[in-house]
Amino acid sequence: MPDKNALHELEGLEPGRIISYIEMCQHERVSLQRGMNFRLRDGVSVILMSRRPGAPYADLVEEDGRVLTYEGHDVPAQIGGPSPKTVDQPLTSSNGRPTQNKLFYDAARSAAQSSQAPELVRVYEKIKQGIWTYNGTFHLTDAWIAHPGRRKVFKFRLVLTEEAPPQTPTDLLVDLQHNRLIPSEVKLEVWKRDLGRCVICGKQDNLHFDHDVPFSKGGSSLVVSNIRVLCARHNLAKHDRTE
Repeated sequence: MPDKNALHELEGLEPGRIISYIEMCQHERVSLQRGMNFRLRDGVSVILMSRRPGAPYADLVEEDGRVLTYEGHDVPAQIGGPSPKTVDQPLTSSNGRPTQNKLFYDAARSAAQSSQAPELVRVYEKIKQGIWTYNGTFHLTDAWIAHPGRRKVFKFRLVLTEEAPPQTPTDLLVDLQHNRLIPSEVKLEVWKRDLGRCVICGKQDNLHFDHDVPFSKGGSSLVVSNIRVLCARHNLAKHDRTE
């Protein structure tokens, strides 16, 4: 289970932050080679998602960005073997060990049945090759088996946590009500429109997706016109003005 500091956001990393793959691995202190990672160094799990055109799994963002439905992962492709998309997603690997599907599924079902607290899961989303965004910390609250076509796949329900990270400096507090998940198509369009730069100063590092009008004041995560790219300095300056 997570340690007492598990709800802390990673140092310098807040929901909406845009980072490279290398930065993501540095923050997690592990080389992230797969999409599902159960209980890493601090007892918190990590998943990597993508909703870009051609993404391999049917991940969904629902309830105005508060809920994520994440699809389990297929068997590894093998030369001469069947297409991974034609066979059931596995509970055990070829050596009999539990897969990430099983680890997440068992934990999710235990949470749904109230036999244990929901797992904490940090979620990263791929925007384009080499570019990721940190979507925040979620609770893993349920799981089920779906049957698209003739095969079995796992589905996981994750709900955005509403807790502000404890012991976070005031100027870094994130009002999670303002930072519901921004749909992938909106992020891609904003990234393209803003040329991957802060719209105020043109800086190209330490960037965030920012709501022009905050969620709690009627702003939407669903429209491109309300989302922009800001650097950390101007993101914090805006936060100070709206307090």
